[in-house]
Amino acid sequence: MILSRSRVLRALTAGAATLAVGLVPVLPAGADPGGGADGPTATARARVAADVLMSSYEPVKAWFPSSWWNSAVALQTVGDYMQRTGDRRYLWHLDNTFEKDKGVFPAGYLSGDPLLGNFTSRAIDDSEWWALTWIQAYDLTKNRKYLDMAVTIAKYVEDYWDDTCGGGVWWDAERTYKNAVTNGLWIRLTAELHNRIPADRHWLGRAQQGWKWLTGSGLINADGLVNDGLTTSTCKSNNETVWTYNQGLAIGSGLELWRATRDPRLLTTVRRLADAAVRAGGLAPNGILTESCEAPGKSCDDNQKQFKGIFQRYWMDLTDTTHDRRYLAFQARQAASVWDNRDAAGRLGLRWSGGEPNVVDWRTQASALSALIADVPARPPVRSLSATMTPAQPVVMASSASATKVKLTARLQATAPAGQRITADVRASAPAGWTVTPRRASVTLRPKGNAVPAQAEVALEVTIPAGTADGRYPVTVKATSGPLLAFTTQAEILVARSVDFDTGTAAELPWLHDAGGSQSNGVQNRFADGNAYFVYRFPFPSGTTSASTTLTLDNEYVVEASGDGRQWTTVARETRHIHDSSNKAAHTIDLTPHLGPDKAAYVRISDSFPEEGWGGRLYHLSATYAG
Repeated sequence: MILSRSRVLRALTAGAATLAVGLVPVLPAGADPGGGADGPTATARARVAADVLMSSYEPVKAWFPSSWWNSAVALQTVGDYMQRTGDRRYLWHLDNTFEKDKGVFPAGYLSGDPLLGNFTSRAIDDSEWWALTWIQAYDLTKNRKYLDMAVTIAKYVEDYWDDTCGGGVWWDAERTYKNAVTNGLWIRLTAELHNRIPADRHWLGRAQQGWKWLTGSGLINADGLVNDGLTTSTCKSNNETVWTYNQGLAIGSGLELWRATRDPRLLTTVRRLADAAVRAGGLAPNGILTESCEAPGKSCDDNQKQFKGIFQRYWMDLTDTTHDRRYLAFQARQAASVWDNRDAAGRLGLRWSGGEPNVVDWRTQASALSALIADVPARPPVRSLSATMTPAQPVVMASSASATKVKLTARLQATAPAGQRITADVRASAPAGWTVTPRRASVTLRPKGNAVPAQAEVALEVTIPAGTADGRYPVTVKATSGPLLAFTTQAEILVARSVDFDTGTAAELPWLHDAGGSQSNGVQNRFADGNAYFVYRFPFPSGTTSASTTLTLDNEYVVEASGDGRQWTTVARETRHIHDSSNKAAHTIDLTPHLGPDKAAYVRISDSFPEEGWGGRLYHLSATYAG
């Protein structure tokens, strides 16, 4: 549930992007819109990004940590990815979540609200997100249990439609607010149910009723943009922020209802909503989808980080339905900008147009992944090739007297029809004066279709010359197979002789050895609640004789140190129950007793009272060494 999401930010700043509005040219299905990545490349990019997202999935609680409705949207995005590409590796994760999380849970276990069973809660929109996720799972598997769950949730939501303001579903069980998101979801959900249940009339009637109410409620303003909600006392639009997901849901709900009825008036409204989103003054200044909270001096909360991906999901539905070149070109531009602004580890940020600070977490990853999925052709290519590097951002605290060696692994994934082999030529390059061994290798992969990509690895050793200046250095691998398959990836090696960073920034990431389910809500903020933790690794030079670290942290923390990342010693602990940051302070810890044989040291931060959910929060870290 999104609390006060529309009541604190001003209206979206007018943008400069302009798309002509007029007659819609229709392309044949599968035609190249011009400007998007080729099919194999688009598929490979989506696969790399999906794998990064799923590295944050927590299998015990079966969600993405600390966000309930966001987890539903992320899982639906993974379902979109599997449906679009044919990759089926993550079906288990959908079923794991379904089976583990369909019960009743107290407040705080998986959500701020108590969960009432069957993925319902007092947050009506949260319940609807889960219903759409299970319809996606049904589409993938044809397992009726998922569709039955969606029906159960829809029946729960149905009880929150009443005649206040002429109709509409309430946002919450307390019936305090009627808004665009809850009702856009309601129309999409009921229309999807109708389109999957033979001889249904009930859900179709609900969808049509919802659409009539939404389009007549005043929520769609004179510019064709969807405001957030109604002022309950007057039943008039509150004229508050046009969030991208509200616009996307209005488009998506109209499209699904059109599939149910083939009423051409629905597509006319959908096109009006789409054109409004991308014309000047809409939601895409300079042609790139942008949330109003991305403006200078503002910040997007954890909910808002995911809004643009929801818009992009339903924009993909729009391009699949209309094949409009203008809409396809916009879609391709989003994907290209998202990909061009990823970091070395393949992480996708909040700001699709780039720029700093560009917050990165699993929510931003899921959101931007939707843009990459949309760029994959509706009929995906069977053959594809991708490559990634591990570790993607290694740190070297190089010695001035001798060369330093770093081991990397190039990981290749490929799909092709069973019986076809993909032989990939792998070429590695490093900065001038460095050496990388081998510079060239040949790898043969034997795919068996799209469902589980074939994998192969190439071990690389990089030698960094003595005296290399501090900085970030790329090691590049390009994998090619014939004239049609090619993919380039990089590792970014950080050479550093000092450690000093704020958490929640790009400067932190190379040192972050294991995120461990921790969260970061922005600059100077990384925290570990419950059973979560986070680990930093400091590879001090070989001649190091002493080292220490200074941590600025608060709340209920445990700090442990290790020389190998396996055997841990507690070096600091907050024994009081503190939830208000009143103990925020800098703590200097001697790492000398914890240096490993290779002079590396590890620091782990976790929660001293995991049952409370107010774990250790770190703001700043520095480390020094001598030798």
